Amino acid sequence: MNIMPASAFSIKREADYGTEEQNRAVQDIIGQVRREGDAALLRLTEQHDKVSLSELRVRPETIADAYNHVDAAFLEALREAAANIRAFHEKQKRNSWFDAQPDGTVLGQVIRPLRRVGLYVPGGKAAYPSSVLMNAIPAFVAGVPEVAMVTPPATAGEPGINPYILVAAAECGITEIYGVGGAQAVAALAYGTESIRPVDKIVGPGNIYVALAKRYVFGAVDIDSIAGPSEIVVLADDSADPAYVAADLLSQAEHDEMASAVLVTPSASLAERVREEVDRQLAVLPRRAIAEQALHDYGAILTVADLDEGIAIVNRLAPEHLELLVEEPFGLVGRIENAGAMFLGPYSSEPVGDYFAGPNHILPTNGTARFSSPLNLDDFVKKSSLISYSREALLANGRKIITLAEHEGLQGHARAIQVRLDKEEKRS
Repeated sequence: MNIMPASAFSIKREADYGTEEQNRAVQDIIGQVRREGDAALLRLTEQHDKVSLSELRVRPETIADAYNHVDAAFLEALREAAANIRAFHEKQKRNSWFDAQPDGTVLGQVIRPLRRVGLYVPGGKAAYPSSVLMNAIPAFVAGVPEVAMVTPPATAGEPGINPYILVAAAECGITEIYGVGGAQAVAALAYGTESIRPVDKIVGPGNIYVALAKRYVFGAVDIDSIAGPSEIVVLADDSADPAYVAADLLSQAEHDEMASAVLVTPSASLAERVREEVDRQLAVLPRRAIAEQALHDYGAILTVADLDEGIAIVNRLAPEHLELLVEEPFGLVGRIENAGAMFLGPYSSEPVGDYFAGPNHILPTNGTARFSSPLNLDDFVKKSSLISYSREALLANGRKIITLAEHEGLQGHARAIQVRLDKEEKRS
């Protein structure tokens, strides 16, 4: 990793809108699914996944059998992680509210869960049971009654669905699972087929074709976000252990070649020791080639004059993951304006949040932490305003409403109020 002054560092991360060819392919796939339904899904699955299916829905006995193919230690850890995630998201619940005013008016907000949500789960190069938990558990905690999951029907080139994915889904309470992936799965969730009923929202990560498909179906359904490559920024001072810093940077760099890993520090000594540690740990990392490319293209060690400048750099980068490996991390929290998740202190390594602690690991990327939040219960509910105006309130405020409507040239609006005022005047 290169050590450089923060002023010399420039990284512009933008959403990947794909090539013209990729966009055309995705639009064509969506069109096929809309026209032909299940027939298109079966044909595209055979074409892209090299798997010939007789049915799309995963049978209950297949889900049950998946438990025979996962080890007990995994199942124990998965269940405890699920409990932590559930407990954290339970605290995000909000209730409908009503405000009865002295004049008899009642105003309020009704909060309801979405009716049906679709969860996309990768199953090719990347299979992440932890992401099943992070997407599904908040939906169920929010009260979503129907969660349908789609995932490619091939694991490492062999027919079948990753048993760890199936077990994670079953532990969350998902019983509706379909063996279909790619842009065709997104189209099926959005528009429906003979086998798959349409959903109200699609969540979950995928490759560029999945991301583009989510962009194209947005509007017909809601989506969570268009996820970019993973990112970590570590803000550290002399109190930080260079081995910890290096390991945490590599934990994100190994995700893929476009992952970003950046250290920001006022300590020249720490910068040099972290660079040495990264080289040492990288040499024995199983995913070395991926991490090495990521560090070359999107990694850096940035030196700053002091923590004040470091905080300014962090807020400009708006990272997905931010580790505060400084002597007094809680003292900086109030000054961090832009970060998807903050990890405080030497024992809060980023994988603690990825897998186990409870907060959601579906986080804003590409600098979108400036205006967006981790996946949470609000993503799975909708809100309706409630207005019950009393006679007294209308008589008191009707002329004001008419004035505003007439100012905008909307006479129909004004008359809808005036007709009521006229009738009430006759009655009195």
